[in-house]
Amino acid sequence: MNRLERIIPAITWLKEYNRHDMQTDMMASIIVTIMLIPQSLAYAMLAGLPPAVGLYASILPLIAYALFGSSRTLAVGPVAVVSMMTGTAALQFAAPGTPEYLTVTIMLAAISGIFLVLMGLLKLGFLASLLSHPVISGFISASAILIALGQMKHILGVSASGHNLIEMGETLLHNLENTNLATLVLGITAMVALVVLRKHLANWLIKLGLTKPQAQLASKAGPVMVVVVSTLSVALFGLDSIGVKVVGAVPGGFPPLALPTMDFELATSLLPAAVLISIVGFVESVSVAQSFAAKRRQKIDPNQELVGLGAANLSSAFSGGFPVTGGFSRSVVSFDAGAKTPMTGVFTAVLILLTLSFLTGAFYFLPKAVLAATIIVAVVQLIDFKTIVHTWHYSKQDSAALLATLVTVLFVGVEAGIITGVSLSLVLFLWHTSRPHIAVVGRVPGTEHFRNVERFEVETQPNILTVRIDESLYFVNARVLEDRINSLVAERKEITDVILMCTAVNMIDASALESLETIADRLHSVGIKLHLSEVKGPVMDKLKGSALIAHLTGQIFLTQHQAIDTLTHK
Repeated sequence: MNRLERIIPAITWLKEYNRHDMQTDMMASIIVTIMLIPQSLAYAMLAGLPPAVGLYASILPLIAYALFGSSRTLAVGPVAVVSMMTGTAALQFAAPGTPEYLTVTIMLAAISGIFLVLMGLLKLGFLASLLSHPVISGFISASAILIALGQMKHILGVSASGHNLIEMGETLLHNLENTNLATLVLGITAMVALVVLRKHLANWLIKLGLTKPQAQLASKAGPVMVVVVSTLSVALFGLDSIGVKVVGAVPGGFPPLALPTMDFELATSLLPAAVLISIVGFVESVSVAQSFAAKRRQKIDPNQELVGLGAANLSSAFSGGFPVTGGFSRSVVSFDAGAKTPMTGVFTAVLILLTLSFLTGAFYFLPKAVLAATIIVAVVQLIDFKTIVHTWHYSKQDSAALLATLVTVLFVGVEAGIITGVSLSLVLFLWHTSRPHIAVVGRVPGTEHFRNVERFEVETQPNILTVRIDESLYFVNARVLEDRINSLVAERKEITDVILMCTAVNMIDASALESLETIADRLHSVGIKLHLSEVKGPVMDKLKGSALIAHLTGQIFLTQHQAIDTLTHK
């Protein structure tokens, strides 16, 4: 792969592109478009934006990702969690419905795009690993609850606001008496229809003669059926005249292309929110991309994914959109529909552009309650109580991070929740590694294997002490090893040799090196030699030239078996 292909991965798959790939990609794009249009309208509303902005964010970003992304099946566009984070961040700087609010969301997309591209160019994809799975799980579950609760105002037809569970709940209860009955009936009917169609439409279609794969793909059009029926109902019965809120006029034509307004002071204020949106979006996107790539034995480059998503967000900003990322549900549909290459995204973008050009009039009577129902049904599936219970039983440390994230997101806010989860995860990691498992080991009779003397029947030599530390050595645990060896030596007056078995040591930092030198000096002062065994190559490379190796009184053995044999027969 040459340099240009590494920068623009699309060149690689375009070289092999053929008519069959084009046919399957076009068919997949039709199915994805049917699903994406109502989602884009709904997620724009979730972000506090006019519905048309969701369609703007579903055109150029798809083309940009097709050029620069490394996944062949990932479907990019507006997603629920990122849309909510966008709305939450923008609310701090402007009121929804104002030009200033749209400017803020466009700037968020631009800043996110720049940040993601820079991370990709600097090969910083590994930083996303700071968001552990429990933290992500807690964040997504809490966000889904907030999103669902936040959309209830559209189901009830009332005004409500708030940034957390308490504020949203209070405003909903306060305005409950103003519920619009027609809106409520329409919203609940839409939710029931969406759930029923999701569960049963595929089986109904199979009974009508479709094959199982065909029925499963066709069932993805269920939300479109609900949208069409509800829109016709509002138009025919004049429900908008009795308080049912509708989308209204949607501007047609190509998205407005312009450079985002870059107010340096505002951009600086938006930077923390943009960084969180970028990282959450990247983690969600790359996990989806990797799962589908594995099914087709393809390769995903996380750093190139950063560039691809960055380009998608920049193009969204240039076309009046808001932050986007890879979506799980759309990617599943695209994959199941047989999408072969990112050209599916290009074809999808063209179809959405045609929709904007010729079909926007059909959205006028689309009730907002139905879009809210679409969002609620989609996000409720993200609430994962099974993972919470499983994590609690498996690891109290991880469950603490998960629950802290979930509770903080619900009762304080999204940004605070993520920061809390990441911070607590790091603190708990440091606490865990500061108390490493340190075992005295002996040889299993008749073998070359060495195990913990407290767990196995093993052979030991009274004058030889072998200590195995099951952790890398760095500043938080170096003194623990030092104290442990001092204690063991003080208990056994007959010891002449101490072997530090380094099987699990992947790193020794400067603080740990200093502690090892102290251990060696103290042992030497009482006539005991310190030896090392099974030191890994990269660790040994770092130790070469250090004072520890230069003044080591003992030897460095390739294996623990060699160490015991040598010292036993000396």
